[in-house]
Amino acid sequence: MPTFELLYWDGCPSVEDALADLRAAIAELGQPATEVTLTEILTDEQAADRGFIGSPTLRIDDLDLLPTPPGEPTGLTCRIYRRRDGRYSPTPDPDDLRDALRAALCRSAGDA
Repeated sequence: MPTFELLYWDGCPSVEDALADLRAAIAELGQPATEVTLTEILTDEQAADRGFIGSPTLRIDDLDLLPTPPGEPTGLTCRIYRRRDGRYSPTPDPDDLRDALRAALCRSAGDA
């Protein structure tokens, strides 16, 4: 079973919305009982160790569901996502989230 994780820092106002969107997407894909681990990132050192580029960051099996280009700085900051319609948002586009989850779940099932 894949592991789901939401990484955040305490100053992020978007954690609850991102968690609700992630749980909804997981349920839509037939995994409603799946637990999501919330991991607070407390220091810049911890952010660097975890490759944390901002809050909220959604991961499955320790891989970012919506990776950014290499070289993004890590740190205690809010993360910005680009929606399919071009707008910027503090949470991922729900369609992008579902597509990324579907692909990750397929990879995970192939590894089993």
